Amino acid sequence: MNTNLEELRRLAARAQNRATPTGIPRVAMVQGEIPEHKLAAVYSPMINLILTGSKTMTVGERTFRYDPATYFVMSVDLPAVGSVHPNDVGDPYLAVSLTLEPAIVANLLADLPKPSGGELYSSGFSVAPVTDELLDAWVRMLRLMERPADIPALAPAYERELLYRVLQGPQGWMLRDIAAPGTALSRIGVTIRWIRENFTTPLRVEALASMAALSISAFHRHFKAVTALSPLQYQKRVRLLHARNMLIAGEGNTTSVAFGVGYESPTQFSREYSRFFGLPPSKDTRQIVRALRPI
Repeated sequence: MNTNLEELRRLAARAQNRATPTGIPRVAMVQGEIPEHKLAAVYSPMINLILTGSKTMTVGERTFRYDPATYFVMSVDLPAVGSVHPNDVGDPYLAVSLTLEPAIVANLLADLPKPSGGELYSSGFSVAPVTDELLDAWVRMLRLMERPADIPALAPAYERELLYRVLQGPQGWMLRDIAAPGTALSRIGVTIRWIRENFTTPLRVEALASMAALSISAFHRHFKAVTALSPLQYQKRVRLLHARNMLIAGEGNTTSVAFGVGYESPTQFSREYSRFFGLPPSKDTRQIVRALRPI
């Protein structure tokens, strides 16, 4: 395992402190200190493998920490906040990720035996220790960066192998459920995608419950089990994250941005922004913009 980790660290060594393309479809890498506001985001479904250092992520009220040789699977779009840390001897945080494409997972599942149905009360996010087989698959995938001409022919096969290894692990059910129509996770996923795409629209829980083919009370329970948030909390997090990005980019003042992301009251927006990010919108934005200025 250590040999594979060392090779992966070498292969990913040119990563920057942002999602760095590898030239391989859906595969990215990141290294170093990442500004806090960049780690507060709505994360897309992915598999993420930690190579050096550690990462802390908070989804709702749940906080997870991952260290080298652990990976996490995020199976639905989730608003989260996080931080990354170097290791004990100062080596920077380093990780690689694969964005999940449900159609590719579904195609792989068609060639595998059908398991029993997934559980409805399950989180859309979890952490597991990596296996030697999964590391082997990652090594073969990242070696393609040194042989880009091989990417079109070999990357799809290596991606299938990587997904297959995850399917065999403790988070395998998460991949199965996002790719299979009608499963618990996929039904909740439909409503999550709707909220993310229509976050400025007033939330109608009855319509979302109908979309998921659940009663209102059952929908609330299942939605929170998957996301660690109620539907309204989820919408608020998405709104606040979009608002912060708009303010940092100078796309309006506090009032115009509040209305732009769907709030009816700038006062309520400022109050919820301060509660989530720890500072009022104007002060938070000034600090971030000041930190981004070149020295």
